[in-house]
Amino acid sequence: MGNDASTAFAPLEERAARTTGVVEPDRISVRDHIVDVEIGAFQAERDTTQRLRFSVVVEVAPSTGAVTDDVDDILSYDTVTEAIEAELAAERLNLLETLAERIADRILTEPQSLRVFVRIEKLDRGPGNLGVEIVRDRSSERLADGAATTVHPTLIYLDNSAFSDPALGGFLDRLQADERAFVLCVSQRDQHSISAADGGPQRHIDLLSIEQNAWHLSSIDPRCVVVGTRTELDWGMKNDQVSVWAPSKIVLDTVGSPISTDPLGLAVWIGEFLNAGELLVIGADVPDISSLTCRAVTLAAAP
Repeated sequence: MGNDASTAFAPLEERAARTTGVVEPDRISVRDHIVDVEIGAFQAERDTTQRLRFSVVVEVAPSTGAVTDDVDDILSYDTVTEAIEAELAAERLNLLETLAERIADRILTEPQSLRVFVRIEKLDRGPGNLGVEIVRDRSSERLADGAATTVHPTLIYLDNSAFSDPALGGFLDRLQADERAFVLCVSQRDQHSISAADGGPQRHIDLLSIEQNAWHLSSIDPRCVVVGTRTELDWGMKNDQVSVWAPSKIVLDTVGSPISTDPLGLAVWIGEFLNAGELLVIGADVPDISSLTCRAVTLAAAP
């Protein structure tokens, strides 16, 4: 990105001198936008915020905005700040590189954007400013790779009694034969009894107990594949995999995720997160909610 990035981020006078006699695209920019964010791969960066400074420059296609003086005819600055806010709100991330990629991808979905430069700096983590810079454009290959197919899975919550039910095998046979996408959610292990005085560690302990139970189900029938990331969930939903959700990563990394570790409540939450078609509940009371269609079924009759 070299000289292009230097030109994009340089002061206006310097850019003008560098590009004399060269036809340059129009650019809009948001610079030195500072936000307090929880981000980072180190444990010390969890449960605390640090300042990030964003500078984004977007090369745009010619428009009639300067002539019409109509905000609808231009790429608005709000598009840039909203892209930053949306990606920060979507998920807690470990890497600035991932955040920069997602901001660039979101901006490039706007028809007027041609190329975007993103610089993100951590202001509180070192003797100087630590950061990344990327440049991305609207190449056909990138747009094709970014195309996504929306899948609305059916969520199924299994109480622990299902694990020893003779109907479990037939239930999994029907899931595999069904063309719909399914994600299984399970409860905590029956022998779960570890308690901590502090709520933070207890939350981790409870989530790990659910994950242990997910692996227990996988050991009973290997057709049940334990998945813990959004990428794994998306792949499983699109490839007829019977996925069992291990909640720790998504719950801990998602802004606004529930503090409660009630397994059925988490099943409702991930259903809303994945835009599920419905939640089928086996072996437990149906939750009283309106945001997601829920109904009780038996293992022998589901789905």
